[in-house]
Amino acid sequence: MQRSAIGILSIAAAVCVSCGRTGLDTAAMKPTDRSVPAYRAPGDWIAAEAIPFSPDSPESFNAAVAGLVEELDGRVELLGVGEPLHGGEGFLLLRNRLFQRLAEAHGFGAIAVESDFFRGRLVDEFVSGRGPASYEEVREEGFSHTFGRLDANRELVEWMRSRNADPSRPTRLRFYGFDGPMEMIGTPSPRRLVLFALDYLASADRPAAEARRARIEPLLGDDAAWEDPAASTDPSKAFGSSPAAAALRVETEELIADLRARRPALAADEGRDRYLEAVHHAEMARHLLNYHAALARRSEARIAEMLGIRDLMMADTLAYIATLECGRGKVLVFAHNSHLKRGKAEWQLGPHALAWWPAGAHLDSMLGARYAVVGAGLGVSEDNGIGVPEPGTLEALLTAAPGPARFIPTHRGTQFPPGTLPAIRARSGSARNPGYFPLDARSFTDYDWLAVLDSTSYSRGAPPLP
Repeated sequence: MQRSAIGILSIAAAVCVSCGRTGLDTAAMKPTDRSVPAYRAPGDWIAAEAIPFSPDSPESFNAAVAGLVEELDGRVELLGVGEPLHGGEGFLLLRNRLFQRLAEAHGFGAIAVESDFFRGRLVDEFVSGRGPASYEEVREEGFSHTFGRLDANRELVEWMRSRNADPSRPTRLRFYGFDGPMEMIGTPSPRRLVLFALDYLASADRPAAEARRARIEPLLGDDAAWEDPAASTDPSKAFGSSPAAAALRVETEELIADLRARRPALAADEGRDRYLEAVHHAEMARHLLNYHAALARRSEARIAEMLGIRDLMMADTLAYIATLECGRGKVLVFAHNSHLKRGKAEWQLGPHALAWWPAGAHLDSMLGARYAVVGAGLGVSEDNGIGVPEPGTLEALLTAAPGPARFIPTHRGTQFPPGTLPAIRARSGSARNPGYFPLDARSFTDYDWLAVLDSTSYSRGAPPLP
């Protein structure tokens, strides 16, 4: 296994320039100027650098996680961990065990999952010991995409609540959703996001807030007009091009400008975190209004534009979460690979070849070394209609290494002889789960690390596959 030598470093106080965090941080003192290894073939790279582990073996798992963390740039604040499909039980359990270990031993204090940002506030109240008293009370309202029904999500959230109830733990773990509120069919009204920001403004300047409310509430109108599911496939049914929607976009921009102009007073009087929360809700309302406008457009690029807006919402929310958590701990981010990768996301949806910039690409531009991402790969999943990877595919090479799971660093571009990477062909997809996206040659630059499982079953609690 080839690793960068870590010399004996003198103790010093490291300063996180991105958020002003001070104090001893040995990870931030690690050398980050590493040469990129060169190998004759991908098989040589895998054999030399793979860190095998079993998720069920604490000893091997903890050692593998330590190896991954040791090689990460010490400036990382957001660590993305992907899944190659929705519906893989093994990846959910890997996420749970990884977050538990990162929280116990490596300075992580929060997790953000691919679920509605606004709904996630209810789950965070549950894990903090406030609000709802049982998971059943947050299972539907605290998650989007029916993700609250997954048993692994219940286990994660209940573990966080139990840990937070331990008085010997000085740091309270936080839970976040970071997705937009839209579903595959149906997009909600911006009402709750706009009114959240207005309610905050009213706590500081009620007359100004009520004047804005008097103009905004008539424009919001009936939520059913915004939320017509037919708009997902028929732009003529979308409310986003109406005069009221256009006027509401202007009012929302003015609300954001007003909140920003008042920042010195509001942040001082109401607290920085409450101020940032209100501004973020208003900015999410802006994104949602742009999404509704895209729904109403008749364009070949309509679907790709909506996907791009959704991922931009994700990126802005994750940057906001990083700001809130800076100084408290690092954040683990869990979502589909296609949202977290650095390169363009691509999706063949029927006759449409869609491409857009995912959240990971935005975060790479916004946060630089403060963002790192682990892409996930899979060998076999009979439950998901995924057979044995064909010879010569990246998954076939990766699962040939000792397992049943392994972490492998990519070094953001491991060097191979010319023509090697184009020869790696993509494996076949899934016969049952259209959300499965295989790895490919671009995975060497899309991700900092790969996490590869030999196999997975279907997620407990997920809806049946066709």
